[in-house]
Amino acid sequence: MRVNTAEQPRTDGFRRYVALGDSQTEGLGDGDDVGGLRGWADRLAEHLAAVNPSLQYANLAVRGRVAGQVLAEQLGPALDLRPDLASVVAGVNDLLRPRFDADRTVRELEEMFAALTAAGAHVVTLTVPDIGRIAPVARPVRHRVFALNARIRVAAARHGVTVADTAVHAVATDPRLWSADRLHASPLGHERIAAAAAYALRLPGSDDTWARPLPPQELPGRGQAAAAELRWAAGFLGPWLLRRLYGRSSGDGRTAKRPRLMPLDAGPGSPEETGLRTGV
Repeated sequence: MRVNTAEQPRTDGFRRYVALGDSQTEGLGDGDDVGGLRGWADRLAEHLAAVNPSLQYANLAVRGRVAGQVLAEQLGPALDLRPDLASVVAGVNDLLRPRFDADRTVRELEEMFAALTAAGAHVVTLTVPDIGRIAPVARPVRHRVFALNARIRVAAARHGVTVADTAVHAVATDPRLWSADRLHASPLGHERIAAAAAYALRLPGSDDTWARPLPPQELPGRGQAAAAELRWAAGFLGPWLLRRLYGRSSGDGRTAKRPRLMPLDAGPGSPEETGLRTGV
């Protein structure tokens, strides 16, 4: 496991964790909008609460956001919450855009790294797995993934940000860690990402078993694979391209699922959250 050790995080328990990001941090692929989304950040909060049961947790992430939108919309509210731990994960939506600029994207990420660390928060981030191995249609943008990851590592080192470098492990591209849309982690994938972040943060009880490969599985035949590609293109790629064509985002009209710090067991709609939203 490769970890940025420029500044070792606290292991005596974080009290206020705030997650910033896009759909991956919101939890897409792990639950649904009816029953509720869980996701790696919620799962990391569970690791944190095992160390400090009084943990307060907020998740400001909104699907579809590019790094600049996360910076503009989420950094200010995050700073207002005065976290002692923050996760900043964004950039995948940027690299899928036609005019991707790795330097600009990482400048926006680094601005968040700098502001949060200057305010006293420890920051953790992730690298991006090789999406060309997850979705063959994405192979032409693999070089963007490598460029983004290289810059994230450098920017993180400048600010003592912990990097859970999931991208360097082969298991990160195992199809079983990804949902049917191939853009969001599956429940198992979110579980592994959370475990990677917990290990990178050196949380008590964490280890590197998350990086171990899954048991071998039988590969689909050529015909089955081709049929799966067609189903994926019709069910996911087509709608995604249409949104891009019309300038729409999956996050249009959406807000953060946990905009306030709350105890981990106080989910959206709970008395604690209702009181915070209404001022009661």
